[in-house]
Amino acid sequence: MELSLENVGHHYGETEVLSDISFTVKEGEIVCIIGPSGCGKSTLLRFIGGLERPESGRVLVSGEPPPGSLNPLTYIFQDFALLPWRTVEGNVSLVLEDHGIRGKRARAVIDDVLARTKLADFRKAWPRQLSGGMKQRVAIARALSVRPAVLLMDEPLSALDSQTRELLMDDLVELWTRERFSACYVTHNLAEAVRLGHRIIVLSRRPGKIREVVEIAMPLAERPDRLAELEQLQRQVWLIMREEARQADRELADVA
Repeated sequence: MELSLENVGHHYGETEVLSDISFTVKEGEIVCIIGPSGCGKSTLLRFIGGLERPESGRVLVSGEPPPGSLNPLTYIFQDFALLPWRTVEGNVSLVLEDHGIRGKRARAVIDDVLARTKLADFRKAWPRQLSGGMKQRVAIARALSVRPAVLLMDEPLSALDSQTRELLMDDLVELWTRERFSACYVTHNLAEAVRLGHRIIVLSRRPGKIREVVEIAMPLAERPDRLAELEQLQRQVWLIMREEARQADRELADVA
């Protein structure tokens, strides 16, 4: 399934937050969206997921979702969004229950996604017993359980320490290598963008416009062994957005 944005723009009151955004998330591709604070990254993701409608332009979906897909577009949030009164398997089963999937059928799905996310030994654990990285693995397992066509990931690693972030990036690459999922990945972290993205959409300061699109041909699995090239890419992306970030910071300071 392919996702396309055509000339998306939006105002909140008199404030223009996004202007003329067009790009495509191809099947099996991870597209990272970065930009200065306040440039509309998360707003754009809400439009893609259908939580809000843009004032202008449109979001189009073409092609067929994976067989058995329950939610073609599925979110993974920064704050994990786990229910503290449910165990790991209970949090995963919640989204299946919404679709009337219970019993043996649900257990088969839960067993599969917990194995894929290295959580099989923690199925009876409560969220309070888990580290931040483990909680995010539960959120990823829950998302995978509905067989999404496109994962919508809003700063999914930003609440984690640097070591845990590295481990989760490795896990995401491993999952993608096995299953070739599609994702639209919002982040402020340049290292995440160059580690995980096939393409990076660099937005300007508000109103967010596409400043540049950076294509990364390097295979995901090879990137940890090519650190010098990754650092060069990260530097390239930073040079594209540095002045925009500086101006955005000044604008936020003026408002404060």
